[in-house]
Amino acid sequence: FVHISITPAVLLPMLLRKQQTQHQSDHHACRIIRQCVGHKHHRVLSCCRLVDDEELAYVITRAREVHDFWHVLFNCRTNVFGELALKALEFVQTGLPMAGMAVAGAQFKLDQHDRQFLWRVYMPWATQTGLRCADLMCLYYEKHFEDDLEELRARWRITPAPDPPQHLLQKRNTNRA
Repeated sequence: FVHISITPAVLLPMLLRKQQTQHQSDHHACRIIRQCVGHKHHRVLSCCRLVDDEELAYVITRAREVHDFWHVLFNCRTNVFGELALKALEFVQTGLPMAGMAVAGAQFKLDQHDRQFLWRVYMPWATQTGLRCADLMCLYYEKHFEDDLEELRARWRITPAPDPPQHLLQKRNTNRA
């Protein structure tokens, strides 16, 4: 077993170039010999391309970015409760069946006690907040990076998510120590 450490010297150039493997392979892999990783990677990508339409690909990417902004705006942690609450809120905001199905299926990752807590606390919050807050899908979030978070929440009628069950917070804090 070889441990590879990611150092700033390795990571920083990738971040500065905004490295994306897919774009790299699109340009170069067709010229690479058949046995090379790049050629095989390009073949997999070209066979499994999910979205051929550039505009639709942008919309899908932007939806993912918006979801990440919502984690901040709604103070939803990146644990099961936070993700389920945010997906429920997305369902209320967008009406996309995929968001509702994610909640319907992923709730079973929780034990019975946590699932009851989810339905008693988080789902009512997600429904009420999703109906009350502004339409948040088509905002230009980048123009608000320097705005005060609490002022934005007030302007957009956002109520932050309730805290997750205490035992999940304790488990996470134990893992950090």
